[in-house]
Amino acid sequence: MNRRELGALGEKLAQDFLKKRGYRILATNVRSREGELDIVAEKGRCLVFVEVRTRNSRSFGTPEESVTSAKRDKLVGLALAYMQDHPPHFPDWRIDVVAIEMDEGKVVRLELIENAVQGKD
Repeated sequence: MNRRELGALGEKLAQDFLKKRGYRILATNVRSREGELDIVAEKGRCLVFVEVRTRNSRSFGTPEESVTSAKRDKLVGLALAYMQDHPPHFPDWRIDVVAIEMDEGKVVRLELIENAVQGKD
């Protein structure tokens, strides 16, 4: 399985996982000049931007460890730009991470980390 296939599988698994936990998926793979938001969802009265990280091994660390400070800054910027382009009707927003570890095509760990990235007010 190549990186693109692994990423697509991870995003599909994350969407199913989130739906089972009461998230309503609003958009996926939202692209802009600055980058891409994997999943935009609603959970209660909160707009949630979800970064999906999928790994086949821990050779380079856990999936969540791959969200560097530069990536966190980019995610905050993408979230703010999204809300500017899509006027918010949500009182709150946050950025979650779904970390997925696979082994030979099987999920060995799938974890939701809520509010994993802090925005700058």
